[in-house]
Amino acid sequence: MSTELRAAPGAHFARPARLPALVLACVATALALALTLGGAGRAGAADDRPGDRIAEGLRKSPVYVDPSYAQAFPADKQRKLAEKIKASGLPVRVVVVPLIAGDAWGGDPKKMVDVVRYRLAEGQSKEAVYMTLSENDGFLNGYEFPRRGKYQAFWGVAAVGHEEGMRDKSLYAKFSRALEIVKSGNGDKVYEKATEDLGSDRPSGNGDGAEAEAGAEDGGGGLSPLVLGALIVAGLAVLVAAGLVHRTVRARRSSSSVRVPFTSPRSVFATARKAGVRDLRKRAQRELLAYNEELLAHEPSEDGADSDLLQLSLDAYAAAGKVLDDARDIPDLAGVLALLEEGRDALRRSEPSASARAAALPLCFFHPLHGRAADRIRWRPLGRRESLSVAACGDCAAAVAARRAPEVLTQTLQDRRVPYFEVPPEDSLWAATGYGSLTEDTLTERVLRGDFTRASRRR
Repeated sequence: MSTELRAAPGAHFARPARLPALVLACVATALALALTLGGAGRAGAADDRPGDRIAEGLRKSPVYVDPSYAQAFPADKQRKLAEKIKASGLPVRVVVVPLIAGDAWGGDPKKMVDVVRYRLAEGQSKEAVYMTLSENDGFLNGYEFPRRGKYQAFWGVAAVGHEEGMRDKSLYAKFSRALEIVKSGNGDKVYEKATEDLGSDRPSGNGDGAEAEAGAEDGGGGLSPLVLGALIVAGLAVLVAAGLVHRTVRARRSSSSVRVPFTSPRSVFATARKAGVRDLRKRAQRELLAYNEELLAHEPSEDGADSDLLQLSLDAYAAAGKVLDDARDIPDLAGVLALLEEGRDALRRSEPSASARAAALPLCFFHPLHGRAADRIRWRPLGRRESLSVAACGDCAAAVAARRAPEVLTQTLQDRRVPYFEVPPEDSLWAATGYGSLTEDTLTERVLRGDFTRASRRR
């Protein structure tokens, strides 16, 4: 993806007889940089977003420090570290920003790195090492791309906070030490040495995130029962303590099976409280990237494709990216998935062989996370005389037919949980549209003309 081009999401193609695959690929690639753009004409406003500011700073220097850290990490030290990085020849980037629950990335440095990489249009195969502050005071995090890279940055950068005398050092000193470890390429061993007193949970030699087993065996002639019993009794407390440490570290492993360095568990409860939103946000991010790959791989038929539907498939990508960046809760993140399904449907129907195919049903009106609806049904809300035609999944349709309440997606309204469709429509695009069940125009059109932004501002 080019770092020079930005595509306005509302821009339309001319109506060519054919849309070559190269043109579609270029447009889709450019649109990957429009994740945070609003409707047409708002491309300039995106530069005000935190991710864009960081990316712009990294284009000029491998070190980006938020102004709030100006005293802790002075400009002269920033320049000195940048010179060290350039001299090393390593693809290292240092990002120092506040990490606060509720910020643009929910206090998660990994998400911040992902957002910045999107802005810099870095593909999965582009070699890069990012160093950031950790959620835990005094520690640093390292992220290496591709994973399992040669620099062993994940463990090496984490080792800095555990090394004797480093905890109270300046940020410049810590990141300089992290750079030294990454340059040496032996981060696993450095982490192992720095955490010798923390238990046996150490990185495996291959650095691929596999668990290191402690299977020690005695190769001698054996111990007498008396001596063995004494050792067991004497070492019981140590074994229990080591087991607790091992359990704590294992509990904090990521879903991708990459082990997390030993750190303080202060953020465990905050993580648990946000697990639903964060998990869905990660799923939406994965779906957005997968859809981008579908767009890049799509080759229109030589007989010509429907340019309006192709345009909708591309606009849906831009709209989904915008909603994802501004999403506050599960209903917003469900909207991202609804937009991607709308785009996929348009892409499928763009080919001449599918021109007669009707648009697929939207996601389930009652709970969009149930997936695509199976049918349209008549539903009368409780206390209402009039009924609505809504798209419903099989389970929800069966519940309505049996006069049972279907499972519904809820949202907080004035400190209480209500079905999302009971939120005033002017305050929620999803209540106004039922995720596509209640309107003739597309969700994509509404997002790009600013309906989602206006509704979000009223909340």
